[in-house]
Amino acid sequence: MNSNLFRYIFSFIFLILLQSFVLNNVQLSGYLNPYLYILFILSLPFDISKYALLLLSFLLGLCVDIFLGTTGVHASASVFMAFFRPFILRVIAPREGYDTTTRPRLQDMGVKWFIIYAFTLTLLHHLFLFYTEVFRFSHFFTTLGRSISSTLFTFILILISQLFIFKKADSKS
Repeated sequence: MNSNLFRYIFSFIFLILLQSFVLNNVQLSGYLNPYLYILFILSLPFDISKYALLLLSFLLGLCVDIFLGTTGVHASASVFMAFFRPFILRVIAPREGYDTTTRPRLQDMGVKWFIIYAFTLTLLHHLFLFYTEVFRFSHFFTTLGRSISSTLFTFILILISQLFIFKKADSKS
């Protein structure tokens, strides 16, 4: 339990710092904004309580908001994503259910499951984030384009990070 706790604490801090100091500077005309910090929410265990999930998501988003100087959009988008996570997990659950010893990773759950899981939640997060940031529908299609392009870019980064984890686990075997 302690090793998992330290792993999650390290992941929380690392993803916030990576987002704040590196990824926040990666932009292409405002259309590609990678938000890899959501990988923390995606990687939380299946059996985490809903309250802990929402609280951790809020704290993660709040920390990103503090570092980026935004006014709560990341906190609200993170909570929005965390709110829908249990529903998405139920919809894509395997017939035999989730094994509590596995984690929601590419390595443990398989490629198809992970793609559906990560892409859906990333898209929900980005749609909420960008529409909350703009807070008007006059630029509906521009904002939709930003959301989709950033979702694809973030999703590719999430897959790359999972492949590094997958490769690392294979080399230990």
